[in-house]
Amino acid sequence: MAVNVNTVYTTVLYILNKEQRGYLTPTEFNSLAAQVQEEIFNSYFPDGNQVNRQNQQNTQNDTEFFNVFKDISYKLYPFEKSVPFTYNNGAAVLGWEYQGTGTIYKLGEIIATYTGQPQYDSIVELASKSDYEKITRSNLTSPGKQYPLCFTQKGGTGGSVLIKVSPQPNSLNINCLFKPTAPVWGFTTGNVGQYVYSAGSSTNFELDISEQTNLITGILKYAGIIINDPTIIQTATQEAMKVEQNEKS
Repeated sequence: MAVNVNTVYTTVLYILNKEQRGYLTPTEFNSLAAQVQEEIFNSYFPDGNQVNRQNQQNTQNDTEFFNVFKDISYKLYPFEKSVPFTYNNGAAVLGWEYQGTGTIYKLGEIIATYTGQPQYDSIVELASKSDYEKITRSNLTSPGKQYPLCFTQKGGTGGSVLIKVSPQPNSLNINCLFKPTAPVWGFTTGNVGQYVYSAGSSTNFELDISEQTNLITGILKYAGIIINDPTIIQTATQEAMKVEQNEKS
């Protein structure tokens, strides 16, 4: 279950008003909400710099990346998807790239399919570019359909990652970890200029419901309010929702 963006915004406004610390417009809230959600998401990977370096150097298969975080798998589950990659046949730099929606944070298990008799659905080993070139140049070590090899590089559409695979498969699917979509508190303008929540134009947080208090605390921190006791947030959320329901009735 994801975190409702209206619940978070309503609670933040309730606490700001109670503490007499001003107001956050929807635009200001949306900006802070996206920032805090990304910070919490990044906190799931405590050694993120090392992970990024490994990804850039392409020195290991990132299946290990997912195994390290089994204890928070329920939080990562919404962001993990198996998606098809497309071979960009007409591009200046040839390779397989993701052409769907969303931003990939990390590549996981890579599956190459080779049609024919027999058909192979093979796990692709990820290597550095230099190792890939050395191995594929030699007839003795050249990879086959059962044990294909790949490396990644920049050069895809919009600077996305390109993947080169040897031997060339008929299709490529990759288990990817995606970045969360930015939350949006959508609204219309009322008769006296007030902001009115619009569920249809809103985007909820994609983080697990267990992160709701952390999201509210993080946004309040940037608004200048430090709250160390999570029960204060929980109580405020209940009170804020009561106020909202009374205003609707």
